[in-house]
Amino acid sequence: MRAANIFHLGVKELRSLLRDPMMIVLVVFSFTFSVYTAGTATPETLHKAPIAIIDEDQSPLSTRIADAFYPPHFMPPALISQSEADARMDAGLDTFALTIPSGFQRDVLAGRNPVMQLNVDATRMGQAFTGSGYIQVIVGGEVSTFLQGYRSNTAPAADMDLRARFNPELNQSWFGAIMQVIDSVTMLAIILAGAALIREREHGTVEHLLAMPVTPFEIVTSKVWAMALVVLAGTAFSMIFVVRGLLSVPIEGSVSLFLFGTALHLFATASLGIFLGTIARSMPQFGLLLMLVLLPLQMLSGAMTPRESMPQFIQFLMQATPNTHFVILAQAILYRGAGLSVVWPQFIALVLIGCALFSLSLARFRKTIGTMT
Repeated sequence: MRAANIFHLGVKELRSLLRDPMMIVLVVFSFTFSVYTAGTATPETLHKAPIAIIDEDQSPLSTRIADAFYPPHFMPPALISQSEADARMDAGLDTFALTIPSGFQRDVLAGRNPVMQLNVDATRMGQAFTGSGYIQVIVGGEVSTFLQGYRSNTAPAADMDLRARFNPELNQSWFGAIMQVIDSVTMLAIILAGAALIREREHGTVEHLLAMPVTPFEIVTSKVWAMALVVLAGTAFSMIFVVRGLLSVPIEGSVSLFLFGTALHLFATASLGIFLGTIARSMPQFGLLLMLVLLPLQMLSGAMTPRESMPQFIQFLMQATPNTHFVILAQAILYRGAGLSVVWPQFIALVLIGCALFSLSLARFRKTIGTMT
């Protein structure tokens, strides 16, 4: 009867979830609107950066420079006066403010090397760093073309043939959408599993379960498979209809293989959610624990920044977390079309980590109900 008990207890968890409208809204939002906005929001790279130009020279050269800034890298420049520059930047209206001094064209023609001033809102780190380099190249190119009277096509001594593999358009939405799906899988698995256990405690139904002929193993397993099934279904829907359909992100590898890896990851993260649920005594405490655990898992897994840029100690420590291996296999399958022959080490790692977390959560759950009885 153990398999039947696990099945019926899991169905009970699904019915309890359906009666929780806030959790349903969270699941739907995480796999639809959240993924769409992550794929379409303005990326950290230079894209429609607002720029203002203070043209004190009013010459053909200054006009040429102002006309050189256009989408998609920059917004059409706002021509303002010097008195407006500080107020606009303080209000966050401009990321860049380029000042062309009076007599700029005259000094350029005379060979005096005049100086232009570029004010940058450095709180927008991604755009500030990249945009400053873009602006220097654009201004230098326009001044050089103006002096020569024509646009130079001189071939460099050595040329570089750039070939962008897996993302030839360098489309930021391809990365943002899939990484949001990965983050949502981890977040929802922990939240749903932990909340399912805390819900039992708050409603007083844990005592009812203890009076039934079921074991702690059956209780924990039922919560893990039920919540993992919900997240797995949401992942499949998001990958097929939102990522591939609505956002038109090409999926190079097998979606079925990715979902199989997702199921292994859910086994580990749902077990982690059960463990956190045994520690927290209420949903507010669970929320605090979630912030302490979820943020490091997501930020240090390689989903936001490459793991190679992190300290060696952090890289070694994160090998013991399921997120790291899930991000590696997801990027390999979905971006580069890798098969099982490539990602099998990550599959094995997820199985081992999942078994360890499940055993830890089961032991903690037995200890918890032992104090209750």
